[in-house]
Amino acid sequence: MQNPVDSVDIALIGKYVEYEDSYKSLKEALLHGGIAHNVKVNIHWIEAEKFEKVKLDTELENFDGILVPGGFGNRGVEGMINAIEYARVEKVPYFGICLGMQTMVIEYARNVCGLSGANSTEFDPDTPARVIYKLRELKGVDELGGTMRLGAWPCVLKPDTFAHKAYGADEISERHRHRYEFNRDFEDILVSNGLKITGETSNGTYVEICEIEDHPYYLGCQFHPEFKSKPMEPHPLFSSFIGAARKHRAHRIAQQMAPLLPEPEFTE
Repeated sequence: MQNPVDSVDIALIGKYVEYEDSYKSLKEALLHGGIAHNVKVNIHWIEAEKFEKVKLDTELENFDGILVPGGFGNRGVEGMINAIEYARVEKVPYFGICLGMQTMVIEYARNVCGLSGANSTEFDPDTPARVIYKLRELKGVDELGGTMRLGAWPCVLKPDTFAHKAYGADEISERHRHRYEFNRDFEDILVSNGLKITGETSNGTYVEICEIEDHPYYLGCQFHPEFKSKPMEPHPLFSSFIGAARKHRAHRIAQQMAPLLPEPEFTE
């Protein structure tokens, strides 16, 4: 941490960035990911609502990775979705956690699958494409109170995926804190258009991890991996995300420097 050999700039796009301690565990886990690669992680705290109005290519072009964390409520969600689309199209490493996975699915449904108005029933109860909806055991429960999916749950990983390469295991256990989930009624159209379900509960009920191919790093998880990260035992997903961000930084800087390099001289 005191003598890093490189650095990466990560855009953390959330709802509560005015109070950084709201994401204390997440901040520490990102720093742990930096330790794994001997790099300094510069976290840039960006209010999600900002991206509902600004031009993203000028705001995000100098970041090495984009992360959308968990949260509740509708505020800032459209800004998150816009930033996620930028990460997907421009091939910037993306890591979505809890709400960050749900908004990743919404963005893909709208902009790749053509499901106009796709949304979560948390934000739009009348959405024509409810790709994210309330946990099935909570149907009919209007007073949410403390009704959430909590605690450790097992997850089976598919081989040859970002997640499997990061963990190096076929089955994992991660901690949860949410009350909305991936709606498997839309699984066929999402998967046929390229979204990969790479982690799910052992009984096949819940989708835990989504990814896409042909991207340096693009992963969303429903659980909260930051809760299990330690300085000398960085969580595999944070380590792999920061590793991808470092590679993207090298590629980005090389592209920026290319026009400045002198033209090669040729002699007969």
